[in-house]
Amino acid sequence: MELLDNLALGFSTALLIQNVLYCFVGVLLGTAVGVLPGIGPTATVAMLLPITFSFEPVTALIMLAGIYYGAQYGGSTTAILINLPGESSAAVTALDGHAMARQGRAGPALAAAAIGSFIAGTVATVALAVAAPPLASVALRFGPADYFSLVLFGLIVSIALARGSTLKALAMIALGVAFGTVGQDIYTGTPRFVFGQRELYGGIDFVSVAVGMFGVAEILRNLENQRNLGHEQTRGAVVSKVKNLWPTSEDRRRIVGPILRGTGLGTALGVLPGGGHVLASFTSYAVEKRVSKRQREFGNGAIEGVAGPESANNAAAQTSFIPLLTLGLPAHPVMALMVGAFIVHGITPGPNVITDEPALFWGLIASMWIGNALLLLLNLPLIGIWVRMLRIPYEVLFPMIILFAAIGTYSLGFNAYDVYAIVFFGILGYILIKCGCEPAPLLLGFVLGPLLEENLRRALIISRGDASVFLTRPISAALLALAAAALVVAVLPAIRKRREVVFADEE
Repeated sequence: MELLDNLALGFSTALLIQNVLYCFVGVLLGTAVGVLPGIGPTATVAMLLPITFSFEPVTALIMLAGIYYGAQYGGSTTAILINLPGESSAAVTALDGHAMARQGRAGPALAAAAIGSFIAGTVATVALAVAAPPLASVALRFGPADYFSLVLFGLIVSIALARGSTLKALAMIALGVAFGTVGQDIYTGTPRFVFGQRELYGGIDFVSVAVGMFGVAEILRNLENQRNLGHEQTRGAVVSKVKNLWPTSEDRRRIVGPILRGTGLGTALGVLPGGGHVLASFTSYAVEKRVSKRQREFGNGAIEGVAGPESANNAAAQTSFIPLLTLGLPAHPVMALMVGAFIVHGITPGPNVITDEPALFWGLIASMWIGNALLLLLNLPLIGIWVRMLRIPYEVLFPMIILFAAIGTYSLGFNAYDVYAIVFFGILGYILIKCGCEPAPLLLGFVLGPLLEENLRRALIISRGDASVFLTRPISAALLALAAAALVVAVLPAIRKRREVVFADEE
């Protein structure tokens, strides 16, 4: 009964007119950025973060969350129609989805993706509502040593599950933690790494880092690598008008199992730090290919290869909110931006949110059901509009995005220094990308670094400088052991090769 009462509170909050409106805006924008390759939900959330500061906290979080899981929907549309995954997790959908489109079966492929996404999102939201309260209760028992080990474990696992060099990912996390220490010491007030700049005494602004690293840097990369991509790829479209959207009875029979299995995989893998949604979609595809009696059809138009991965990545998008809402730890760069949204609205993310801000906590969860229903209504009828969006020249689209991001960031404090910081981190991010370093670990390190330092120092103060406290507390010792195991696994040659294969198509 308590769960039903909490959900009633959530729906009473989520169904307020302004919250429904901004949920619609969020999922609409999310679908759009999922369709447009090269932008992605991370850059979009980073650049829209400044304009949400004037919103109510629950309204801002509902819109930002809608952008994230809406992008998982949108990425499949162009993956199926023109073999151009708009979102990284939709890369595997293109294998069979586009083959179905070439065979004149784009309608059933799109329907399978939409139905699977809706069912998976709904089920995963139920899992979030059921699992979050008990996990938050457990988290309240954590001491500083346990929290330090938990944050460290999250950072290490994000490296193990990320693509690319483990050493470079470690370096990016270390750099992010270093940027997070800029400013006055949390206990003594002593300035650190400010180089005589008064603007740095309060630390580096989170919004400037996010917009620079994920907005400007990604746009610079895409302007270089994907110039006129929309025009070139749109010519390759094989579908001018989608017909026969409703799957046949045979199609419906074939997608039931993949949707259920994909939902289960995505729900479980979404809570993992790093690219859980990407890992979920690729794992689902591998599972469906292994269990299917039609293995030869995979890669040539198997509807199971669309339904399973799409269900998995959407379920993972929902359950990635579990560690954020219960522990205050981001499992994904978008979740790191959500942590920033919590903080700028004066809310400390973590287990206390469920008791201190119940309307926000349950309103955000309830809004996901509303958002999934809106996405089901939006996706199929607006397919023509999504494909036409690809005709917008990137040389026009991207400068406009940068301009609005700079104006939004400047309007927060009317400080030109914040705009200079965007330029600095944009150039730095672009250089790091060209060197083969991903900015996501840096942002996670920047967000979690202060939490890591605070709990490390608090634990040592309580234990009077005895570092063995991290090993004598059972929870802390277990988490450190798991972190060490994850780091060892990440550098094993066989695991490293598999990671490279899984994330090879993420670009």
